[in-house]
Parts: sequence; C-alpha cells; structure tokens
Amino acid sequence: MATVHKLTQAEITSRLAEVPGWDIVNGKLQKTFTFASFVTAFGFMSSVALLAEAMGHHPDWSNVYNRVTIALTTHDVGGISALDFTLAKKIADIAS
Repeated sequence: MATVHKLTQAEITSRLAEVPGWDIVNGKLQKTFTFASFVTAFGFMSSVALLAEAMGHHPDWSNVYNRVTIALTTHDVGGISALDFTLAKKIADIAS
C-alpha cells in the first residue's frame, strides 16, 4: 500500500474538480446526498459501509430521513489525503 500523506491546500483545491458537488467544510471533504426516501438513503449508506470497510477508510456521516451527509478526512495524517478523494469518487459512483 502506498504511503498516505496530508494534502496541501493547493493540492486539495486542484483536486476538488475531480469530485463534483463535494466541498471543504471544517477541514473535511463533504457532500450531502438526497434520495427519494429513507429506505433508499439507508440502502446507499449500507453500500458505502461495505466499500469503506473494504478500503479500511471510514467516513464521518449522518442521516436525516432522505439525506445523507458524508465528511471525509484521514485521521492518521491529520487532514485530507488522496485516500479521501478516492473514496469520494467511489461514493459518487454508488450514488449515481
């Protein structure tokens, strides 16, 4: 596995274009997804949970009815890493 390092602000800013709809909020890569129902939102969360477990990289998230807010950061490096962008792209694939 490649070494993970904290990205600089310039690296983060340049990589945001890779993950449409994601923003930096309180030092984390964050996006809110809205679904047709609670069941659909919960199914999405279940799929993301399996992906996150397989990657060994777990999101901070919350769910309110049909909305799921996901915030990504790499705790081991104390900030956002390339791993967060990789997970964000995979999450976007699940949501689409």
